[in-house]
Amino acid sequence: HHGWGGNQDEEFEMSGTVVTGVSLAGPHATMKIKDTDGKVWDLTLAPPFMTERSGLKEGSIPVGAKVSIHGHRNRDPKKFEIKTERVTVNGKTYNVYPDRT
Repeated sequence: HHGWGGNQDEEFEMSGTVVTGVSLAGPHATMKIKDTDGKVWDLTLAPPFMTERSGLKEGSIPVGAKVSIHGHRNRDPKKFEIKTERVTVNGKTYNVYPDRT
């Protein structure tokens, strides 16, 4: 299970294009996006049941979709990973950690 200790305290926001859609396998749901510089970022979402409860399911966001991400970046600047709290696509926000504001 992934805690928050490996991530920065500051809020982090970015946008990108989905390259791997939502997966509900594993202890946390995941997806991957590519930024404008071509870097692929790993998004660690909430555990699968919480991610689904937010309305975000496998197939909800197609590959190629533009998304905005809100969460906390990994403390290691060489790791392009975000512990993700919210995903927004086409004006719809999936708040996978509703208890975090």
